[in-house]
Amino acid sequence: MRYKFNISLNDDSAIVTHYLQNAGTKYALPFKNDALLLLNGTDDEDKQGYVAEPNPQYNLFPELLSVPFPGPKKAKFTFIDLFAGIGGFRIAMQKNGGKCVYSSEWNKFAQQTYLANFGEVPFGDITKEKTKSYIPQKFDILCAGFPCQPFSIAGVSKKNSLGRETGFKDKTQGTLFFDVADIISRHRPKAFYLENVKNLTSHDKGNTFRIIRETLEELDYSVHYQVMDGQTYVPQHRERIMIVGFDKKIFKGKESFVFPEQHQATTAVKDILEPAVDEKYTLSDKLWTYLQNYAEKHKAKGNGFGYGLVDLNGITRTLSARYYKDGSEILIPQPGGKNPRRLSPRECARLMGYPDDYIINAVSDVQAYRQCGNSVVVPLITAVSEQITKIILKSK
Repeated sequence: MRYKFNISLNDDSAIVTHYLQNAGTKYALPFKNDALLLLNGTDDEDKQGYVAEPNPQYNLFPELLSVPFPGPKKAKFTFIDLFAGIGGFRIAMQKNGGKCVYSSEWNKFAQQTYLANFGEVPFGDITKEKTKSYIPQKFDILCAGFPCQPFSIAGVSKKNSLGRETGFKDKTQGTLFFDVADIISRHRPKAFYLENVKNLTSHDKGNTFRIIRETLEELDYSVHYQVMDGQTYVPQHRERIMIVGFDKKIFKGKESFVFPEQHQATTAVKDILEPAVDEKYTLSDKLWTYLQNYAEKHKAKGNGFGYGLVDLNGITRTLSARYYKDGSEILIPQPGGKNPRRLSPRECARLMGYPDDYIINAVSDVQAYRQCGNSVVVPLITAVSEQITKIILKSK
């Protein structure tokens, strides 16, 4: 059964839900005036800037009353969640005691899933100045699984200062990374945590990653990075680059940050499978025949392209956002000569490390597959976040 909700997915709802999630705290202030105008038609509810308890009419939003992943009652630190997807970073940071004070995600289907699990509609297009205007002035950590876009090198000298037209703005303008760097520059969080595909390091012969690293260093942050494999935590081979930075003005480059130790998988595919799944996930004879013929054709040419029939005692290939099309990269064998099957959306969520109380059925199967394929491995992000927050908490 699909999860039901009534809140519209737009920036007005983002304002209201951010305000209500933070009601009674100073973190409601950036949303207060606009939220009260939307809810009550007035913005002069009090002089303090926030209300102690939500008004009765706020119960028009039942999704906010009980969500699977509420923030901590007493926050140890604050963070913002950019390019939030379905909230993998948010779960990780909340597990370490963090309170999310702002979220942004442009995809409407991802917003639905995010709302179902956190009771909050993320703001939309982060490239817009209006969207950025709601970010609280102060927060501890910026999190972003930003998309990788092509960078054009402007050929400017590294000596050019950040405040001029020829600093990082020239080198990254027109890319979504620019918006991340811009927010870091304006708000100066104590730390940032970025995640991207492994190939970011080799894109454009290494120039893309060089620009990213130099840009972050120009902002006066020490930068740590490492390609890490999710198989340490889930039965999936999934390599991603982790980029972590700390404000040199606070930590002086002496934060002694280390990434968690990597090791081989300790769980197997069989551990994440449901005891019974719908027949709709079994491949049709036509599709199964096509995939076998396709694999044979490429094998004859000496290529390795083809489907991935998994060893249930082993791990899977990398789950992709295109998994909904044919499921070919991860197929589950079935007994009795039966055609193999796709993973169910719940199994995909488990493969990414999401707990079973995470609501994955707020959207269609197609969208759920896309969301899982685009997501982070939650326990890996949690482990790295723990190392970051240890350093942040020492600075408080």
